[in-house]
Amino acid sequence: MNLKPHHFHEDPQVLHVGTCPNRSYYIPYAGEKEAESGCSSRVISLNGTWAFQYFNSYKEAISTTPEDGMAYVEEDMDQIPVPSCWENHGYGRHMYTNVRYPFPCDPPYVPEENPCGLYVRHIDVADPAAYSWFLNFEGVDSCFYLWVNGEFVGYSQVSHSTSEFDISSYLTAGDNTLAVLVLKWCDGSYLEDQDKLRMSGIYRDVYLFARPKEHIRDYFVKESFNDGFTQATVTVELELSGACSVTGTLYAPGGEKVGEAASTGEPLVFQLENPLLWNAEQPNQYDLVLSTGDEVIPQKVGLRKIWVDDGVVYLNGVAIKFLGVNRHDSDPVTGFTISREQALKDLCLMKRHNVNAIRTSHYPNAPWFVQLCSEYGFYVIGEADMESHGMATKMGPGHDRNHYPDAADDPQFMEAIVDRSQRNVMRDKNAASVVVWSLGNESGYGENFEAAGRWVKAYDPSRLLHYENSYMYHKDREGYTPDVSMIDLYSRMYSPINPAADAWHSKSSIEEFFANGQTDEDFKGRKMPYVLCEYIHAMGNGPGDAEDYQQEIMNRPGFVGGFVWEWCDHAVYGGTTPDNRPIYRYGGDFGEFPHDANFCMDGLVYPDRTPHTGLLEFKNVIRPVRATLLSGSTFKLHNYLDFTNAADYLTLSYEVMQDGETLFGGQLEMPSIAPHGEAEITLPELPQGGIATVTFFYAAKEDGPFFKAGYALGFDEIILSEEPFFLDAPAEGAVTVEAGPDQVVFSGPEFRYVFDNTTGLFSEMVYKNRNLLTRPMEWNTYRAPADNDRYISTKWREAGYDRPTVRVYSVEQEGNTLTAHLGIAAITIAKFVDVKAVWTVDCQGRVDVKLHGQRDMEFPFLPRFGIRMFLPKAFGEVEYFAYGPYESYIDKHRASRLGVYAQTVDSMHEDYIKPQENSSHAGCRYVTVSDGAYALTAASETPFSFNVSPYTQEELASKAHNYELEKCGETVLCVDYKMSGVGSNSCGPLLMPQYQLNEETFDFAFTLTVE
Repeated sequence: MNLKPHHFHEDPQVLHVGTCPNRSYYIPYAGEKEAESGCSSRVISLNGTWAFQYFNSYKEAISTTPEDGMAYVEEDMDQIPVPSCWENHGYGRHMYTNVRYPFPCDPPYVPEENPCGLYVRHIDVADPAAYSWFLNFEGVDSCFYLWVNGEFVGYSQVSHSTSEFDISSYLTAGDNTLAVLVLKWCDGSYLEDQDKLRMSGIYRDVYLFARPKEHIRDYFVKESFNDGFTQATVTVELELSGACSVTGTLYAPGGEKVGEAASTGEPLVFQLENPLLWNAEQPNQYDLVLSTGDEVIPQKVGLRKIWVDDGVVYLNGVAIKFLGVNRHDSDPVTGFTISREQALKDLCLMKRHNVNAIRTSHYPNAPWFVQLCSEYGFYVIGEADMESHGMATKMGPGHDRNHYPDAADDPQFMEAIVDRSQRNVMRDKNAASVVVWSLGNESGYGENFEAAGRWVKAYDPSRLLHYENSYMYHKDREGYTPDVSMIDLYSRMYSPINPAADAWHSKSSIEEFFANGQTDEDFKGRKMPYVLCEYIHAMGNGPGDAEDYQQEIMNRPGFVGGFVWEWCDHAVYGGTTPDNRPIYRYGGDFGEFPHDANFCMDGLVYPDRTPHTGLLEFKNVIRPVRATLLSGSTFKLHNYLDFTNAADYLTLSYEVMQDGETLFGGQLEMPSIAPHGEAEITLPELPQGGIATVTFFYAAKEDGPFFKAGYALGFDEIILSEEPFFLDAPAEGAVTVEAGPDQVVFSGPEFRYVFDNTTGLFSEMVYKNRNLLTRPMEWNTYRAPADNDRYISTKWREAGYDRPTVRVYSVEQEGNTLTAHLGIAAITIAKFVDVKAVWTVDCQGRVDVKLHGQRDMEFPFLPRFGIRMFLPKAFGEVEYFAYGPYESYIDKHRASRLGVYAQTVDSMHEDYIKPQENSSHAGCRYVTVSDGAYALTAASETPFSFNVSPYTQEELASKAHNYELEKCGETVLCVDYKMSGVGSNSCGPLLMPQYQLNEETFDFAFTLTVE
């Protein structure tokens, strides 16, 4: 068959050819009973196997017979599943880039080497005249041409939106051939520069509607309320195709009929008394059934009203908070192609981790996704398929940020930018979950976005409008003053809490914004709600500042919340290694240019949806209830739920511990606490002294869609007392000391320790004839850079922290005590820390260590300071009293509790796909590493950090993927005075000063005992 070629894909004035007007998403049914079943006879799914032919370029695709058109022989074609991304089936190659365009920036032109895929499918239609036939493509990346039976039908772009074609006049009785040519790039690709793996193809559902000639083409469900929300009016605006009568029936959430109305085109109106309202905690939905006699359309209706008053966001009269995440469509096997089951897995995990809001970054998800969000209760920022971030880098390194908004005020993109918002709004306008529209992401600001924003607010004033980049306009453009009057939220990303943590010197801090009255000059004094559309960048080991931001969100009424960047790590599954370790690939693993390496590995969950410890941290940070100690054994509980009484949702229990041992606890009755309310509870007399804690546990009261009754939803651990940890006094008795020029040997009945005068550390520790050190001890001033160290680690390496050399100035002996004075520096670099180390060995082989450090403050803060020991591999059992059982840091320990834990060395390793610092534990009082026969314990009266690993930090730092890691054959024990926090500086603010190891002087005392 020959297909005549067209060339619309480099013309931004031709966005769609032959498509139907935009409409809301719905599924038609033959009757109400069929609608109840959810299986429509009026829908013919075209998902399945299609014939497929891949071309390296558009020119190659159309060059077979240029006089007659593009020719193909179906029998010679390959086969491919639809929906899918063709890169996942061996065609072309994957690529990942964050900001930079993966092609020359020369709009509207795209490379001539523009890969294409021709899809062919047959469909049998017995009687084409019986119905009107509408062909729907829910998502095709990036654009496509459509033919039916060899006749050109149309063209469309906008990868993440539905394109619908009326193909009634093209069909014949019997067999019909559909042919679709998909191009990897088009002029619209300049507006789809989202931070994601770049894939292509028909990646969402394809189906054919068989509809009566006269039918409902579109409808818009609107609601209004009286002041007390005791009365609601539901209005259904109709757009009909042909002359038909419509009956609308409205059913309450329990199934009771509450209204019926008829229309021949005028709006349907329903009056409700005491309506059940929709919110994310109580997602009540009414059932609307629209019938024309020949067709039935069911529609869920959630009644709610959202607005802003005095800089605060209200839903149904209640101030709400977005505890949200940014979510891409992403799967390591299926790519952009996401099934309902995959999406439900995401939603299930979010509910289990207290997430209540989703930003569809940075495009509309599948149309049924927002329906699931409405059903299960999520607030959604519905974002248009719009990002032109690559404009900012089009001049190369050291680019001028003034190019950022080039597409925003380029007249050739005006229609396209407005079209993307229209398609977003029109499709999802009837979804209760969508409470905010977003014009897009990181595209600058100008007349094109002003036009898009005005259209959105004129068409749907019932929702809020968001656009973070409203401040990024051409400030040097003469005579231009941006109009941001249509924008309802003051949105920023990665803003620091205070100026001290400003990483980019371009973002006003949260403190500054609120001190300025919740406004800035662009908003002309209008008091704006504040939202972080991206924050606490969750790349690798992090985020470490979730609690700090949550304190701001909780304590500022005008701070409506934030959306973590991002939900999941993006990767491509590459099978397994011979030892059965999964292989995940990211940017650069496909031989592509440009790429941004592992910057796509920045989620709260791994690609397979296993939670990162960062998700566990975030879950407890956004727990629904918080407890604080008032006095004695009386506590205050605050309910942070917006619509639900705590007693209706949660159970309460507690546990009291002292020095790592449980004293008592039990179940309590959760008091009745209204939303945003407080109550007091009193426990039995609580212990004082030692390290005493009480933990309150909050669990689900009843079974729900995503968890059973009793499922843990959060906890509060409150420290009642934190006295120095008790350590036994050193044993009395003689120790033999043999001092030489290079070493000092301590010995007793069961031990022999060798102190190296050139390092100021022990090189051997022999206990009962077993050497516990496989290598000499080392001073440790470095860590394998975490992703959130991507900037500061450069300064660490420049300072030489990764290659410390030691100069011992003196070693003085007095009895069984050595005092070493030493300096630590790196080759070509000045000394960055001066250390006085006092070592005392008792007759049983216990070592008491006292360290005093003085830093040169011209150097950057240290990642850590401590001692590294290498123990035999057999030392694989670990017991510790610290924050556990998950990895914990000074700024990331809210998922962990202070207690005694027993784990294996291997199980303690957090297996980040890009290896990095992991599995340290903060707040430690003691750690014991054992092989079952021998045990080495490090303990301190004051909290310290430790790490036990089968990998060296050099191995972690040198390998790009976790499956490449090789164990060192030893157990590596690091005992640290302090480990700096992890923060979120991979894309967020600087690590906050209170979490930096940046003291000018410090003291650390600990003991080493061997048994």
